[in-house]
Amino acid sequence: MLYNLHTHKFSNHSDCLELVNQYPQEFKESIPFYSIGIHPWYIVEDRIGEDLRIIEEKLQSANCLAIGECGLDKRIEVPFDLQEEVFRKQLLLAEKYQKPVVIHCVASFQELIAIKNDLGITVPMIIHGFSKNEQLAKQLLSNGFYLSFGKYLLRNPELESVFKNIPDNQFFLETDTLDETIEEVYAIASRYKSKSSGELQEIIRLNFEKVFKIQL
Repeated sequence: MLYNLHTHKFSNHSDCLELVNQYPQEFKESIPFYSIGIHPWYIVEDRIGEDLRIIEEKLQSANCLAIGECGLDKRIEVPFDLQEEVFRKQLLLAEKYQKPVVIHCVASFQELIAIKNDLGITVPMIIHGFSKNEQLAKQLLSNGFYLSFGKYLLRNPELESVFKNIPDNQFFLETDTLDETIEEVYAIASRYKSKSSGELQEIIRLNFEKVFKIQL
């Protein structure tokens, strides 16, 4: 069994558990396992209350494994204070319903760490699409974050040294919006970690069961 931490494309493969990203206003009941959240790119100010209501309703479903993707992005025009307000509200919902959080973070990692500590968040928080250096990786890991790798593992050879040093119990793999398959991501991860495909699958299965409290 393969585990895809974050994807926008539901493939319905029987040998892969996919955590499919959903938005409050574009929800499909037919997707077996999903996360749901307000992405900072898509904050609509006069709809925040309604979106949060839908998210809270879905968080009470067993098929909803996480909240997200949500987070912070300094490279967009949405005011940062508004992004932070919406993000904090979603983190409080995650804590209330004890669901992990899939995080989109661009140029805002110090603010992310500060908010986690300020709110005393205890649920697992996973940075999806990690692409940064080893120093930042270590800082995030020491603050209890998990890191998920996908596109940049395939595109950026310099990420190999960072990925090699991530503890086995703190990472996931994903496709996000990739055209490549989760099998291709697993293949390069297996090579970088010097693990057999079976060993890598077992590592990620254990991480998935621990974080999402699900067994298959």
